Amino acid sequence: MASRNVAIGVVCFSQTLIGTLGNFSFLHHYTCLHFTKSRLRSTDQILKHLVVANSLAILFRGVPDTMAAFGLKDFLSDLGCKLVFYVHRVGRGVSTGSTCLLSVFQVITISPGNSRWAELKVKAPKYTGTFSMLCWILCMLVNTIVLLNMSDKGSHKNITYKEEFGDCSCVSQQKSRKLLHAALLSLPDASCVGLMFWASSSLVSILHRHKQRMRSIHKSNIPHRSSPETRATRTVILLVSTFVSFYTLSSIFQASLILYNNPNRFLVNVAAVVTGCYPAVSPPLLMSQDPRMCRVSFAYVRNAKSSVMKIM
Repeated sequence: MASRNVAIGVVCFSQTLIGTLGNFSFLHHYTCLHFTKSRLRSTDQILKHLVVANSLAILFRGVPDTMAAFGLKDFLSDLGCKLVFYVHRVGRGVSTGSTCLLSVFQVITISPGNSRWAELKVKAPKYTGTFSMLCWILCMLVNTIVLLNMSDKGSHKNITYKEEFGDCSCVSQQKSRKLLHAALLSLPDASCVGLMFWASSSLVSILHRHKQRMRSIHKSNIPHRSSPETRATRTVILLVSTFVSFYTLSSIFQASLILYNNPNRFLVNVAAVVTGCYPAVSPPLLMSQDPRMCRVSFAYVRNAKSSVMKIM
């Protein structure tokens, strides 16, 4: 049992470290874009919210889970339990909403000029920030139920039926009520996943038609470079596919936690690791597809050096 906990602890620590470094590297990238006065893409506004949400989701569960896996006990107070679970749930919800918003926005961006989305092409970039903020507000409101139900184990000493999640616990409810709460919390996520499926299929269809059109234009074997919109679309499809894969696995584990009245610590840890996979994997995936990363970083360093030389 001890070796199993150590293994989970190592996995949690590695995942938290990789995810934190990846997300902060992405935030550093946007800081460089700001100081070098580079032109931002329309999707950058959504990606910034995605990175912040991923950082909150992975830090507020990764760090406590790592500490618990290595044997630390009772390090979270009642307020700490509420804060950890609430911020994690909000970050996870905004991460889901931002990924959904990114996929829908990309459909609008690359849709043909004669499509039904043509009128929204000009208007959509103006409202990305507004929709991202609405996503934060909605997630904060929906997850207030976590603040009401979650507390430390000491707060539920006199309650016989309770569910423990490491140092935290909540009052165990009837199966029907528990399923109702789970359905209410999952409804926004499920709606976003449905929109992602629609957006991904639309993106694949648009890319396929574009490829056929380019083949008819370039009948010779001369290779042509992909446009920035095509590369961005492929990145979004890859990101959505990654999210849906990890979300499906996470939902299976979350359903298992709901069905068991008092799940063991190992199952809780595995569910937390699976849930943290997307926030940890998405930054390296996005950075690998963004050619601006190295170019902007070098420009930032060059400007910083020139500023120092002027001072000296």
